[in-house]
Amino acid sequence: MNGSMPPHHAARVEAAIASGQAARSALVASWRRSSRLHHLDPGGRTSPIRLTEAELRQARERIAPLLAAAQGAMDRLYQAVGASGCCVLLADGEGVPVDRRGTPADDATFQSWGLWTGALWSEEHEGTNGIGTCLVEQRPLTIDRDQHFFTRNTLLSCTAVPIYDHEATLAGVLDVSSCRADRTDAFSSLIALAAGEAAKRIEADLFRRAFAHARIVLTQAPDGGCGGLLAVDADDLVVGATRSARIGLGIAPGKALQPVPAADLLGGEPAHDHLAGGQRAVLQRALLRAGGNVSAAAKALGVSRATLHRKLKRFGIKH
Repeated sequence: MNGSMPPHHAARVEAAIASGQAARSALVASWRRSSRLHHLDPGGRTSPIRLTEAELRQARERIAPLLAAAQGAMDRLYQAVGASGCCVLLADGEGVPVDRRGTPADDATFQSWGLWTGALWSEEHEGTNGIGTCLVEQRPLTIDRDQHFFTRNTLLSCTAVPIYDHEATLAGVLDVSSCRADRTDAFSSLIALAAGEAAKRIEADLFRRAFAHARIVLTQAPDGGCGGLLAVDADDLVVGATRSARIGLGIAPGKALQPVPAADLLGGEPAHDHLAGGQRAVLQRALLRAGGNVSAAAKALGVSRATLHRKLKRFGIKH
């Protein structure tokens, strides 16, 4: 490991907090949380807290689907950055790395710094750092060297990207960390790009696994790129949407997704909804559009309320 800890780092952190910069700087706001909310001392030298083997095993079991979905993307990301002295970490929503990739020759260094499975890297425990601050701010970020809160972490450069599950809920963080002093800004930008792409692959794989029996549809972003993924069931109802798809379509992230006709979300030709074919799907869509009001649904379909009731009973559709 090259370099030495910068002098007076703790004093610089405290001065920035006292100056009121937190209102203008996300970094200083994180330093302020670390100091005032979590009562941490930037000069503290206690090593990161580590879970027991049993606790780590339980943490891994809790996010088993994410772990399974992340394997291939972590392998590819490590192949891209591992030779340059970086390790790849997958952390859960509590800031605990539950899986990692690293070069054996660097293992002792990373382990001594706590960049290892089972260490607790939440902002509450480690102050400003890639994994913990990413979980708080829920955005891709890099915490480079003396941007860390603790003086003992100022030799680290950490790039972290949030990962969202199939319900658009924050599930964990993908992190690429380096202990080398020669990491350049240009290389950091490449790492951030690679980590972001890997996180997207993990989210897509997690989503496809969760909706294995549905049709997966790509949505388009405003810039013409891929905006996200939708899961569409056999009745042509959208039953799932990734976070990026929800944002692009104006669906609030973090809330349970109520099934909605695909044509209503994506445009298309809902005018062909008549009872001649695909009746169950047509009935489902009509009821959804009418907010469950049978009379309104019957009017939209051009049938009597009694006829619609018979159809609903025939197809076992509750209303």
